[in-house]
Amino acid sequence: MSTASTRLFRTPIVLFGAVLAALLTVSTSSAALGGDIADGSKAGATVSARTDAFMQDIASDVGNEPDGAIYSSFFNSPDVKICPSGIECASHTNPVVGSTSHIFVKLRNPGPYGSGTSSGTLRAYYTTSGGAANWPAHWTPIGSRSLPVTPGETVTSIEWSNVPSIGHFCLLLRWESETDPMNFEGTATSVNTQYNNNIVWKNANTVPAAPGGPPVDRPYALANALPVPADFDLVFRPAEQVKPGVRVVVDLGPELFERWVRGGRGGEGVRVVGRSQLEVDPAGAQIRGILIDPEERPVVRLSFAAGEAAQKPYVLQVLQIGPARELGEKFVLGGVDYTIVAARG
Repeated sequence: MSTASTRLFRTPIVLFGAVLAALLTVSTSSAALGGDIADGSKAGATVSARTDAFMQDIASDVGNEPDGAIYSSFFNSPDVKICPSGIECASHTNPVVGSTSHIFVKLRNPGPYGSGTSSGTLRAYYTTSGGAANWPAHWTPIGSRSLPVTPGETVTSIEWSNVPSIGHFCLLLRWESETDPMNFEGTATSVNTQYNNNIVWKNANTVPAAPGGPPVDRPYALANALPVPADFDLVFRPAEQVKPGVRVVVDLGPELFERWVRGGRGGEGVRVVGRSQLEVDPAGAQIRGILIDPEERPVVRLSFAAGEAAQKPYVLQVLQIGPARELGEKFVLGGVDYTIVAARG
């Protein structure tokens, strides 16, 4: 990636880490040691009663709250994967509409805030694939499994029957236990994920693009956790050197496109190519100043095309950046890791 492209993304990512701590109404240490938590209940009667099972947001996550994953794909947990059968698969796959898929989850014990066997319920939810999502309004339950989590690693699964027709999803997994309580929860799923080691987000999608073939479309949902309208940015960040011939077009739709125009057509590495379409530079781009109303859930369309056969998968992150608590903030609110691979014949 060029120096100019790298510069595009440095500021929003760093600001997220600096400002996010102000969102807490209780300290992490208080919750971890059995103090009062936000709803007035106790995290545990005594320190010895506290257990701590956790799931990783990123591969280096050791269960700390917050976990420091703000500099990477905290929305793409390595401990969650969808498989097409009840036998655990080697890697995450896209669910097939109308099928029965299986969500495999790895729970780790102990984390840094407790010890001993943790008993509770693992719950799975889905929403349309995209950037931000509000808790609990935008999440639909899939299923749950109650189990003990003994010291070590426990792998379990939740069946997802009759996968709905939207076809591309974010998953949210929550470990709920009386002896392993949530540290903090608000409306923003991104904040909840950062500050609870028993919440993880899985938002990854494989895009099979045939060289020279038609574009492959994916939905991308946006959200606003504030009670007032706010401006948000879409950031496109490659995980590695861009594959020649990759083309990415964003269709904002007439309403969001008009709002973007009224807001000053802000952005870098973008150009208008249709009535509501913007082509973005896959080496790094931003669409700035997209106005989202409270409780709104607009969906834009991303189109991916490959000009030549990919020798290896190419990963493009699409992030939503904006406020989670008050106007003027710049948080990474979530995103999707799109893996573009050569389509099979």
